[in-house]
Amino acid sequence: MHPRPRHPAPSLRALRRGAGFTLIELLVVLAIVGLLASLAAPRYLRSLEVAQERALSTSLATMRDAIDQFAADKGRWPASLDELAQARYLRAVPPDPVSGATAWIEVSATTPPAGGSAPGGIDDVRSGAGGRGSDGRPYAEW
Repeated sequence: MHPRPRHPAPSLRALRRGAGFTLIELLVVLAIVGLLASLAAPRYLRSLEVAQERALSTSLATMRDAIDQFAADKGRWPASLDELAQARYLRAVPPDPVSGATAWIEVSATTPPAGGSAPGGIDDVRSGAGGRGSDGRPYAEW
């Protein structure tokens, strides 16, 4: 004769009860995850907007600096941003980080550069993106 085991084997019904989570437990976990996501999502989206605005500001400063360097070297304003890229003052015309396109607004020069004689060409560049920045100014005025 074999000795009887001390603890009887659990029944199939007992295994089913302890093997998973109840619907209420799953709903509570989903509610907590949803609450945390709803708190984090606006901050994440805001950080994306701030990053785009900083990239826009940096791109504008870089292009304006290249325009000034071109004018100082050549004694005239560049005809376009493409001329800056062809003359290697820029590696390439960067895309607008807000709109994603290279549709920059080139501002025509009204005065000649320092030491120059003709006012033709561009002396400033602005964003072609629609909308307003976090400071309330339209991107086209940056």
